[in-house]
Amino acid sequence: MKKSTKRLLLSLGILTLVLVLSACGTSTVTKASTNPWDRYVIYNAAQFVLWLAKISGGNVGVGIILFTLIIRILIFPLSYYQIKSMSKQQAIAPQLKELQKKYSSKDTETQQKLREETQKLYAESGVNPMMGCLPLLVQMPFLLALYQAIYRTPALKVGKFLWMNLGQPDPYFVMPILAALFTLATSVVSTLAQPTRTSTNWIMAAVSPLMILFVAFTFPSALSIYWVVTNAFSLAQTFMLQNPIKMKKERDEKAQAEKDREKALRKAYKRALKK
Repeated sequence: MKKSTKRLLLSLGILTLVLVLSACGTSTVTKASTNPWDRYVIYNAAQFVLWLAKISGGNVGVGIILFTLIIRILIFPLSYYQIKSMSKQQAIAPQLKELQKKYSSKDTETQQKLREETQKLYAESGVNPMMGCLPLLVQMPFLLALYQAIYRTPALKVGKFLWMNLGQPDPYFVMPILAALFTLATSVVSTLAQPTRTSTNWIMAAVSPLMILFVAFTFPSALSIYWVVTNAFSLAQTFMLQNPIKMKKERDEKAQAEKDREKALRKAYKRALKK
């Protein structure tokens, strides 16, 4: 199974997990809550958002935006290494294809050899396949905590931001659409930065925003705000680290340099034959 397919399945699984786990608790979370998740995660997440709102003018929506930006800044090093690892993985894609072609037989011994050679290539190239999903996994506790904090903390549930009641879905669907558009833009920029693109890449680029759009239509608008901010941050981050225009230029220059080198070698070979 291709890495992009695995990542898409992981994203679907995580969204399903959000839907299931978010419904687990319904009681109001307080300092006296006995459940460790409620007392130490949800309660503190709610209090942190309220504190951010207080120091920024008293608007809970602004508190959620600041909460989201802090999370993204904290996990930026992971995202940076994720993108660098993916870039290295894309660079060795031709070598991976050669290995798959060489060990194409489906018998157990051949497949074991393929896994060993693949791991060896990853190690030599400094590629960590797990880095592709790590930032997404790291965000999950924050997303779950924010969701339950909104539903189980009265001060957040009745909060207002612009035209939205933070505990209810966006009545005009502006935030869900923005979240989906930012997700689409991030996926497209990331896909364009790849040296080779397959139909799976484009399917994933289309499915991810549709998932966000579908979920955001029914979730509290506070989560839509979270997704808009985090995906806008992701777009800026991806364009900064994976600028497709810059990367295409670098690939073209590298390919041209290789052509010039081969041309020079042919000329040198012809001169040597004449002598």
